Amino acid sequence: MCEKIIAACGNDCAVCPRYNVPPYTKTAEELHHTAELWYKIGYRDHVITNEEIACTGCKEENWCRYRLVKCVNEKHIAHCGQCENYPCDVMKACFTVTGSFISTCKKVCTPEDFEILRKAFFEKEKNLTQN
Repeated sequence: MCEKIIAACGNDCAVCPRYNVPPYTKTAEELHHTAELWYKIGYRDHVITNEEIACTGCKEENWCRYRLVKCVNEKHIAHCGQCENYPCDVMKACFTVTGSFISTCKKVCTPEDFEILRKAFFEKEKNLTQN
C-alpha cells in the first residue's frame, strides 16, 4: 500500500486517479478512463483531455472551489486538519459537497472505481483528523 499524500482538503493524492506525479504516474488509458468517469459522475460536463484531467498536486494558481491551498499556505500548515479553526464553515461545505456525490458514484462506478474514489475523496474527514 502506498503512503498517503494528504491534500489541504483531506483528499489522498496517493490513490487519486488524477494524481500524475512520479511514482504515481498514470497511463494515457488510465487518464482517459478517469476523464470518462468524471463525466459520468457529473464532475465535468464533457469528457476532458488527459492533460486537463491529470493533476500534479494542489497549487494556489489551480482552480479550487474552496481556495484551501491559499488558506493553508497563509497559515503555514500542511492541511486543514492542522488548523485551529478546523472544521471551519468552508470545510463543512467541502464535506457536504463531496458527500453529495457518493450515491451517484455508487450507481455509475464499478466496485473497483468506487473503492478508489472512496479512498481518494470520501475519507477527507478521517484523513484530516488522523494526520
